[in-house]
Amino acid sequence: MTAKVLVAYGTTNGSTARIAETIAEVLTKEGLPAEARPAESVVSLLPYDAVVVGGGVYAGRWQKNARRFLRHHRRELSQRPLWLFSSGPLDASASERDIPPVPGVRRAMIRFDAREHITFGGCLEKGAKGFIAHRILESGKGGDFRDFPAIEAWAGRIANELLGAPQEERKG
Repeated sequence: MTAKVLVAYGTTNGSTARIAETIAEVLTKEGLPAEARPAESVVSLLPYDAVVVGGGVYAGRWQKNARRFLRHHRRELSQRPLWLFSSGPLDASASERDIPPVPGVRRAMIRFDAREHITFGGCLEKGAKGFIAHRILESGKGGDFRDFPAIEAWAGRIANELLGAPQEERKG
């Protein structure tokens, strides 16, 4: 039986949603039914066999809906394979090196025995909400730093782990 995967995300300005959608698209393409959903819209994890949760990082904290998702679904999450991702650096640092999770995410990794965490670059463009976002944009430090090939590769590794075979063997 093929695992069904939920990719839940917490986002303020939408860039984490696009990362989650990309992960779900790759998992589906690899043969794992997957759907990306806003964390606050998920009522139950019963339909899912595995979960990926992502959140934007703001001032050293994961986005509030991602944090709430982990708290609300803590029992169900402890019974499923779990991967976590963060988005946020507004520079190329996430593509250049591994960025450790913020403290709250690190604690969640331990609590839920998460398989892996990765940080992807973020995106902050004109129209973003919030005072700090406006200040960052005014300073000229906004932009799109998401590395979609890296996001796709990470999703491919999740698929490989859930399907239990290296990608080359499955496609061969």
